[in-house]
Amino acid sequence: MGMSKSFFCFSFLVGCLVFAVLVQSQDQSGFISIDCGAPAKSAYTEETTGIQYISDEKFINSGVGNSITSELQNKYKRQVWTLRSFPQGTRNCYRINITSGSKYLIRANFVYGNYDGPNRLPKFDLHLGPNLWQTVKITNPSGEVDPEIIHVPSLDHIQICLVDTGSGTPFISAIDLRTLMNDTYVTQFGSLSLHSRLDLGSTSKKTYRYSDDDYDRSWSAPAYNPNWAQINASISSDSLAQNVYKPAAIVMSTAATPVNEIAPMEVSWAPENASDQFYVYMHFAELRVLEKNQTRSFDITVNGDLFYADVVPKYRSTNTVFSKKATSGEKISFLLQRTHKSTLPPILNAIEVYTIKDFSQSETEQGDVDAITTIKFSFGVTRNWQGDPCGPLNYIWEGLNCTYNGQNSPRITALNLSSSGLTGQIDPSITKLTMLEKLDLSNNSLNGPVPDFLSQLQNLKILNLQNNNFIGALPTDLVEKSKKGSLLLSVGQNPYLCESPPCNKKKKNNIIIPVVASVGGVLILVVATATLFLTLKRRKPRGPLETSQRVEKIEEKDTSLQVINRQYSYSDVLNMTNNFNTILGKGGFGTVYLGYIEETPVAVKMLSLSSAQGYQQFQAEVKLLMRVHHKNLTSLTGYCNEETNMGLIYEYMAKGNLQDYLSGNGSRSKFLTWEDRLWIALDAAQGLEYLHNGCKPPIIHRDVKSSNILLNENFRAKVADFGLSKIIPTDDGTHVSTVVVGTPGYIDPEYSITNRLTEKSDVFSFGAVLFEIITSLPVILRTHEKIHISDWVNSLVAKGNIRAIVDPRLNGDFDSSSAWRAVEMATTCVSSNPNGRPTMSEVVNELKECLAIEVARTKNNGADTGEAVELVSLNMTSTEYSPLAR
Repeated sequence: MGMSKSFFCFSFLVGCLVFAVLVQSQDQSGFISIDCGAPAKSAYTEETTGIQYISDEKFINSGVGNSITSELQNKYKRQVWTLRSFPQGTRNCYRINITSGSKYLIRANFVYGNYDGPNRLPKFDLHLGPNLWQTVKITNPSGEVDPEIIHVPSLDHIQICLVDTGSGTPFISAIDLRTLMNDTYVTQFGSLSLHSRLDLGSTSKKTYRYSDDDYDRSWSAPAYNPNWAQINASISSDSLAQNVYKPAAIVMSTAATPVNEIAPMEVSWAPENASDQFYVYMHFAELRVLEKNQTRSFDITVNGDLFYADVVPKYRSTNTVFSKKATSGEKISFLLQRTHKSTLPPILNAIEVYTIKDFSQSETEQGDVDAITTIKFSFGVTRNWQGDPCGPLNYIWEGLNCTYNGQNSPRITALNLSSSGLTGQIDPSITKLTMLEKLDLSNNSLNGPVPDFLSQLQNLKILNLQNNNFIGALPTDLVEKSKKGSLLLSVGQNPYLCESPPCNKKKKNNIIIPVVASVGGVLILVVATATLFLTLKRRKPRGPLETSQRVEKIEEKDTSLQVINRQYSYSDVLNMTNNFNTILGKGGFGTVYLGYIEETPVAVKMLSLSSAQGYQQFQAEVKLLMRVHHKNLTSLTGYCNEETNMGLIYEYMAKGNLQDYLSGNGSRSKFLTWEDRLWIALDAAQGLEYLHNGCKPPIIHRDVKSSNILLNENFRAKVADFGLSKIIPTDDGTHVSTVVVGTPGYIDPEYSITNRLTEKSDVFSFGAVLFEIITSLPVILRTHEKIHISDWVNSLVAKGNIRAIVDPRLNGDFDSSSAWRAVEMATTCVSSNPNGRPTMSEVVNELKECLAIEVARTKNNGADTGEAVELVSLNMTSTEYSPLAR
């Protein structure tokens, strides 16, 4: 179908500079240039561009400043020499004040530069307000990622957020905002994300931006095209007649043209998704003075449909052809074809291509944002409340519930600040949360009278003020609402609070507000109460000990810790970790940092007070590691137990965890051979076998997974992370009943159903790990069906092709008999019937035989490992898990 000419606009503003409207070439009044991670209060002028940068200190209150390596600083401009990383918190946000309704070019820069040492290339999400802007994936330690978007903010500020998705620590190097003319880059909806911006005639391979480009757009040369020739002319900024788009004069002074003058000129690309919608801006300027008998005119089509007819570039004057509707398809192909009257081929000086970003998630209602921000500062809330309170859905502020109504802004409907260490009186800003239905301020140290203004919350259904220091009589309106059944009011454990005056100040009995309601009203309150507690527990995973209780427990100084090798102060920990400079990993317990005790590296795992079960896991791990000692279990070097600062200090495992190597996310300096994999599997199996049989009473690890198997400098394995481990009571000896915890894909399905934890639960988890080792695939395959790895392997076993199962990167470099035995062992380990699974002793014996077979093969090939494998015969046919047919 042809495209109507009305769908497109051809802008010819010849000789019109419109100085009263356009930004002056050296005027940076519309610029905001931020050097992330730069020292506080620092400011400088970047020497190659003349752009004035400032520190990011006033735009964010979290994160850690770092620097890229010195050798890379010579490659990049000064604003990316430093960066800010975010090892703490899921979402960290910059808040930058702007002029609402103005159009901005917003650019974020990311240069990893191995700032943290281990070259672990991260992947994380970049959000603009509540909406996903782009997933940032660093694939080259010395490369640069610089997403750019043209956006019209609806508020007087923007929030640029870095979101930790579990694939590495987020960071950012620089942020640039540039004001654009409102009548440029107009779309029917959405914002424009830069796909490419090319200086087509360039032969220098240079990148041009400010001060060549007044808007600080970045223009780069395209890849070499043998079908194009280049023409150029000397054009200064003063001699080029510009339009409102104002592409840089140095960019417009060159152009590409077909080598074959009668052939069309094609500009094309294949989108990653056929549904992506593109807006295209083509900039033209005639560079030659044409003779009287010369003409240059051409038509432009896109995927065979007319885009624009009879384009005639003007001499030294910028002409811009742009789409007024988006284009999409599996391939986007623009053809510039000379018309029948033209004597010269088409030319194209520069092109900009953008994709539509439809930011459909609205920001939270501004009144609610102002109110919750005031509450945060008046109460001194220390939670990581950054970004939009209600969006995106997966990152709503802890302690909030919101309601979403189509295109309307989200509203805050529940606020839970229980056990948050609040003091003083209730701030009246709470009444600005006009849609609030549930308010929980229990278990704090709030004082003074319960304020009358809480009665102004017309939608309030549940109010919990228990366990505070309120005094005096309750407001009459609250009492009446409670008696009528429209408000569930909880005020127990406030010794100086009473229902009505006069109050006996010496009375310390808890009071109960009677609720007079019909049976229906009672049922409504029961449902509301259940809903509140279920919702708030989901929103705020504190675990049995709230923060204040956990701190009290910490201060009691568990004397059992004193028998560990050595106690360190928090100051010692700061010194050994260089102020927590290098992160090795993260988990539910907290963050693990690299440290040094004298010259010896150690791993320091610090407890996060936001950890749901952190203190319990801390105690469990300490007590277990005090009584277990095995070469295939990580050992404890020391601990820190100073007020709220708690940490465990372990031996350092130089090669990180197994999952990183199998998934390709870790260091790639060594690829795991089949023999390497069998040694790792055997080491881990021996560690678990010791827990089950070498410890009295036996210990069940309960969280066996590839990320909890650590590798030393020789790629030998040790099992780690014992915070969820359970001891089987000696009076039972077969199982322990407990809540189900662990990681999906590794959890024993029998345990999930019955809550009966046995040694065979660890065997199932190990079987899942063994499948990972064999295939290098995740335990839950990233397919639409999300199938378990064991089901995928079983679908291939019947075909009898072991090479279809084993990691294809091995290229068949393994003994097939050894591989089949490993597959069969993994299959029996994950049997749905626990009685059909082997013991870890039997697993160890079978893996020794697998390894002996492979070692014999490599030795015959001249690769002597220098290590002997103890051969143990295991008659598989006499067990319930006989080998699979192959």
